Amino acid sequence: MHPALQGLLTIAIGVSGCIGYFYFSNLILDRFIFPAKGPNAGRNITRANMVRPWLFLLPAIIALGLYLAYPVIETLRLSLTERVPVPGGGPGEYAYNWVGAENYVKMMAEPKFWEAMRNNMLWLIVVPAFSTAFGLLAAQLTDRLSWGNVAKSLIFMPMAISFVGASVIWKLVYDARPEGQEQIGILNAIVTSFGGEPQTWLTIPFWNSFFLMVVLIWIQTGFAMVILSAALRGIPEETVEAAIVDGANPFQIFFKIKVPQIKSTIMVVWTTITLVVLKVFDIVFAMTNGQWETQVLANYMFDKLFRANDWGIGSASAMVIMLLVTPILVWNVRNARKEMR
Repeated sequence: MHPALQGLLTIAIGVSGCIGYFYFSNLILDRFIFPAKGPNAGRNITRANMVRPWLFLLPAIIALGLYLAYPVIETLRLSLTERVPVPGGGPGEYAYNWVGAENYVKMMAEPKFWEAMRNNMLWLIVVPAFSTAFGLLAAQLTDRLSWGNVAKSLIFMPMAISFVGASVIWKLVYDARPEGQEQIGILNAIVTSFGGEPQTWLTIPFWNSFFLMVVLIWIQTGFAMVILSAALRGIPEETVEAAIVDGANPFQIFFKIKVPQIKSTIMVVWTTITLVVLKVFDIVFAMTNGQWETQVLANYMFDKLFRANDWGIGSASAMVIMLLVTPILVWNVRNARKEMR
């Protein structure tokens, strides 16, 4: 079957299946389980209305349990076991021996793990800060331009590119050819035009991590700009006009009037980008593959699981990533609930 036709057929089956589920589940609930007739009609209607939301949530609960809760539990189990080949068994037969926290101890004894942790912390400090700052600056400046919507579209455009696609683009920017040859990398072309020597930017320890961060900042700035632009437009004009009347200059209006009023939105953008940073993998994998001291946790996990075939330590590193992400998720959910009250 042609892939396009197969896609359309899948969509048609999925949509019709959802409609059928909701229609027939309501029908069974109202006619057979809690029929709205007889002496208990009022009580049955109340009971049906109490059950109905759970009926609608059931597919989502099953999907979350199957694709989220089960993998977490299974990863935790694997992190506490050691996978060994079964003696005399086939190539795909393994036994799982309980080792407790041994995988975590081994992981923490590896220099590569601490390199990944150090780099992740560096990413957490730099990327959310610069992405949010550039996004806020772009939101403020584009709102003052007659062609602001065009500028916003250009800034937001990298969000439409996959991380791997963006990595390929920036790998060309950082490309280095031997001295004396024409440089196709933009950065080296600029350096050599001023008489400098071409550099292999992605192999320079410490600084190469910042060159990788630029890619994610480039992508996430558009996201930050869109959210913060909406927040800036929601600021009451009266507060700005009052500040102007009181003699405040543009910088004072921005930092003392506007920014405090969108503080909660800034924090949401900051923490959302932080979650992306904690899970960053594609950029490092596509550009350096964790070489030259650029290893991050997700790349370390990939190496352990699929290259070293060490499911215990690989699962342990996955649990570390989950533990780092969880507090930020909880904080975001609590803030969202506060704003809804």
